[in-house]
Amino acid sequence: MTTPIDPVTLEVIRNALSATAEEMSLVVMRSARSPLLREAGDLSSALTDADGHLIAQGRDIPMHMGVMSFTVREFLKRVPRTRLAPGDVWFLNLPEIGGNHLPDVKAIRPVFVGGTIVAFAVNLAHWADIGGAVPGSYVAGATDAWQEGLRIPPFRLFTAEGPYRENLDMVLANVRGAEEREGDILAQMAATRGAEVQLHRIFAEHGTDTVLTAIAAIHDRAEAQMREALCGVPDGTYTGEDWLDDDAAGDEPVAVRVRVTIAGDSATFDFSETADAARGPVNTTPFIAAASVFYVVKTLFGADIQPSGGCYRPLDIVTRPGSLLDPGPDRPVVGGNHETSQRIADAVFRALEPTGPERLSAGGPTTSGLVLFGGRRADGVWTTFYETHGGGEGARHDRDGAPVIRVHMSNVMNTPAEVVEAEYPIRVECQRLRNGSGGAGRQRGGEGLHREYRVLCDDMSVTSMYERRVVPPYGLQGGAPGAPFRVTIDHADGRRSDLPGKANVRLEHNDVVIVESCGGGGYGTPQAVGSAEESCSGSPDSSSSRHRCD
Repeated sequence: MTTPIDPVTLEVIRNALSATAEEMSLVVMRSARSPLLREAGDLSSALTDADGHLIAQGRDIPMHMGVMSFTVREFLKRVPRTRLAPGDVWFLNLPEIGGNHLPDVKAIRPVFVGGTIVAFAVNLAHWADIGGAVPGSYVAGATDAWQEGLRIPPFRLFTAEGPYRENLDMVLANVRGAEEREGDILAQMAATRGAEVQLHRIFAEHGTDTVLTAIAAIHDRAEAQMREALCGVPDGTYTGEDWLDDDAAGDEPVAVRVRVTIAGDSATFDFSETADAARGPVNTTPFIAAASVFYVVKTLFGADIQPSGGCYRPLDIVTRPGSLLDPGPDRPVVGGNHETSQRIADAVFRALEPTGPERLSAGGPTTSGLVLFGGRRADGVWTTFYETHGGGEGARHDRDGAPVIRVHMSNVMNTPAEVVEAEYPIRVECQRLRNGSGGAGRQRGGEGLHREYRVLCDDMSVTSMYERRVVPPYGLQGGAPGAPFRVTIDHADGRRSDLPGKANVRLEHNDVVIVESCGGGGYGTPQAVGSAEESCSGSPDSSSSRHRCD
């Protein structure tokens, strides 16, 4: 039985651990080389106990945080504790080892006190390139995992003596922009080192036994809070589904289906009826399924619960081997990380609508809205501009949706136009709201984004990986859907073409990429139409002029 700890000491230690995790993310953002980390913040940090169970996290990206609840546990199945030493930092990105997709690379540092591992510091950073067939490593036509880039099993890149140069050189030889990648790797290492320093201070100040007791209490309290939250949900079985636009290899939508069973203080989320594994890169892992479920449950029923390993104890997540959510290690997964994860979340939200629609928002921009530019600057240096695009938030029962925002599993910031133009051969021609894109309803969906990029080099690789192009953000309680996502290209020779949701294309000097992100769904049956503006709500904006903001 766990020795009791006084609540004041528990709160001091709990907040110190959370502050340590948050500081890790700040270190990466202040020291990384790539704008994707410095400006957009596509990274997350966490601390685990000695067994790999989450004990604290930064205010980062939910899909990352949920996955990191499993990463160290899976890592320890491959690398026994006897091989770990003070000063080690191991890197990995294999989806089957507590992961999501190859560009999200995890740095893991064991933290020793008195010669014993007491915790792990983990930082996840999205590398702007991880090798593979195209710049940025999003291969829309990928049909197996090896086409997507460098696969890193647990690999020691740092020891107490410094960089393990031979291993580091092997990684850098297989990615584009090696200098930038090395800078990002050093930033991840520094973040885990900072966490180690803070953990040593916490253990020295409070004593090892007291801190370990506090960690056990964090797990137990989170479990009790989660069970109490579930007791407030009516028992029963609820079903929901959502659809991917396609799998990048065909035109048919792909279903994500869930059966939720609430029974007292526990819940089961069964995804067995989800579609089979896809040919294209929209598969994902059981770890992402668990992360998505945890995000929804915490959002709806336990927003104040400290995320920890204890939170997962009352939750049972079932995936079917061979399905979209449990495809095996040979399937491509790069888009599943941020597209299929959000289809999972929306399916669970829709299943739980009967438990209290006032808790829910209508469908929003549950897609990364990713458009990725890759090419060389005039000096020959590789550059990769990875940009996600927010859209209109879904309306709620008591308010309209917010314009141009990210919801649910993502928490990445946009890259300012000034940084884009300083770092890349691209000019941002226009940025404004996409007027008329929000869905009609008693409360209206938020407006999407209109942004235009002009290519300023002779050869530019452009990749799209976004959803809500075919299946738009849904309305709730009778509200209308929002306008779907769309990306078009105005070519320098006067042609205009659509960019599919998952594609790799080449562009030339003065081609313009026009991103129009989706609007949010409306909430509630619309009132009687009172104006022309009301009647066209939810339809795509078709009045924009080319290459200028009105």
